[in-house]
Amino acid sequence: MFCVYESVGESNEKCCLCRSIHVLISMNLSQYIDGLQAKGSYCFSGEEVDAALESGTVATRAALRRLKQHGAIAMPFRGFYVIVPPEYRQMGCLPANQFIPELMEYLKEPYYAGILSAGEFYGAAHQRPQAFQVVTEHSRSGILCGTVKVDFIKRNNAALMPTRDFKTPRGYLKVSTPEVTAFDLIGYPHHTGGLDNTVTVLAELAESLDAIRLADIAGLSPITWSQRLGYLLELIGEARLAERLAAYVAERKPVPAPLSPSQPHHGVRQMSRWRLLPNETVAPDL
Repeated sequence: MFCVYESVGESNEKCCLCRSIHVLISMNLSQYIDGLQAKGSYCFSGEEVDAALESGTVATRAALRRLKQHGAIAMPFRGFYVIVPPEYRQMGCLPANQFIPELMEYLKEPYYAGILSAGEFYGAAHQRPQAFQVVTEHSRSGILCGTVKVDFIKRNNAALMPTRDFKTPRGYLKVSTPEVTAFDLIGYPHHTGGLDNTVTVLAELAESLDAIRLADIAGLSPITWSQRLGYLLELIGEARLAERLAAYVAERKPVPAPLSPSQPHHGVRQMSRWRLLPNETVAPDL
């Protein structure tokens, strides 16, 4: 908001008017935020608050900046705000699992919490990931909101992946099923902390896996993921879960693939059952 003054008297009068308007907008914004919390909502967009307050965008954004400076709200994504209750002020943001559902709805983007973050929901939490991992269909830059980090991982057919809804203090979060999680652990090794950690989490996840549902997900994933997953399931003593994957691989007859794509595999002897080249020694921390 800009004020133009023609005289000292007018300047004082208009300064008072500007301050009054700012105070009024701030009061209305605080009431708006209190109203959201009363309804159990902790997220809102800039467009929503503009419409609710019926005030100018510049003045509203100034009021939002003041609340942000005081730690009452945070902006994890441009134009998208979260209310930060006192218990999370030290973090400087809501936990990711409490705002990701509404953020992805705001972005109109299919998503699910996946990989290591999904593993936590099934008791496979050997190591908590440094960032909350969200799988989407489009590439997106990560989020840093206070101390809360979010990584976005692209999967072209993320919308087709089966998910489960897990209740959070702010609503429901879509989480990949154990079977999708198992495939994603194999498919995105650079997001799992290395192959050893991948296998450790896979072993902890195994009791939640279903062999039939694993085979169903195989058709939605690259064949190399089935080759690697089946081999690693057998390696950790879960051959029962690998049988249908073995049949799927045998039917597809894929070219031999290395266990670790980033490691050399020249001269490595092929595991014929999985048409796999085990070019890395795996030592799960069990």
